[in-house]
Amino acid sequence: MLMKRVFFVVLDSFGIGDAPDAAQFGDEGTNTLRSITGSREFTCPNLRKLGLFNIDGVDCGTPHEAPIGRYGRLRERSMGKDTIIGHWELAGLVSSKPMPTFPQGFPDSFVSAFEERIGRRCICNRPYSGTQVLKDYGQEHLDTGSLILYTSADSVCQIAANEAVVPVRQLYEYCEIAREMLTGELAVGRVIARPFVGASPEEFVRTSNRHDFALSPFADTMLDLLRDSGKDVIGVGKIHDIFNGKGITETYRTTGNQDGMARLSELAAKDFNGLCFVNLVDFDMLYGHRRDVDGYARAITEFDRFLEGFLELLREDDLLVISADHGCDPAYDETTDHTRECVPLLLYNRNLAGKNLGIMDGFTYVADTICHALGVKNS
Repeated sequence: MLMKRVFFVVLDSFGIGDAPDAAQFGDEGTNTLRSITGSREFTCPNLRKLGLFNIDGVDCGTPHEAPIGRYGRLRERSMGKDTIIGHWELAGLVSSKPMPTFPQGFPDSFVSAFEERIGRRCICNRPYSGTQVLKDYGQEHLDTGSLILYTSADSVCQIAANEAVVPVRQLYEYCEIAREMLTGELAVGRVIARPFVGASPEEFVRTSNRHDFALSPFADTMLDLLRDSGKDVIGVGKIHDIFNGKGITETYRTTGNQDGMARLSELAAKDFNGLCFVNLVDFDMLYGHRRDVDGYARAITEFDRFLEGFLELLREDDLLVISADHGCDPAYDETTDHTRECVPLLLYNRNLAGKNLGIMDGFTYVADTICHALGVKNS
């Protein structure tokens, strides 16, 4: 059955259990879904009805007796567990090499050259929690005007600055320069602008003016195929940033999950023809990395409540696709990094019978499914 519209929602970091190769990443035994189902804040009747707890290998929650969705388990083939690689594989690209990370900080040669280009010093240059780095370096930044340069276990270069010291537009320009310089062996997946406000360490808080400067995908994805076939490709949240705009025809930035879900409802009333691709980032950014089990459980519960009304908005020729890009087990205390997990695949159309899709090798199954649903050849 051909569809006119596909709504693809990525629940950022919603893993459902360690991948077969999780031990290679130090993540054996991790399970984001199992961790949050143990919280009193967790209740997800609509995801359950779609088949979440019927997925092969899911050992928590109660399976539904007659799921209304098609459901399966996706294993990642790419060598990574980060946002960029996960989304690119969902869109059809398998990355055989991991993107570079910098557990000791960026090379002095890069930092010196960057400082010379921008006319400011950089401080920190270590892997750091995004909230803790403000507490430890925010005051020095206010006093000196130096940029806070840091990274994480992911392939990222993050640059934080107080909006009263460095205007947001100027911070973006600095990040564009860093993006230009970080090539070859330094080619991180994303350079991220991290503006914050506040007059003291107790008051520092990051704002919604974050902006990601990503690498462009190394080949065409389903987004390019759909666009080139005359389809609409609408990116919501950080989708534009993840693909560096490649293949996107329309973009809506969001401030978080609530804003993203509101935009989804608005777009459900719009008569477009193609794909609406949504990332809901709060699961990962606010709760997974901060190892907040109850917060993660509340966020999934809020999405589930939204889902009940959203399903009613879907038309006869609409397909809903729900998946994730990696895990970030909030109960895993060895690190605060992403976790190498399998992810769920949930498909819903009111005319499709529920079905177990089994275990699929490769997130690319999603790209194949979406292209097929929209009648676009994905060779």
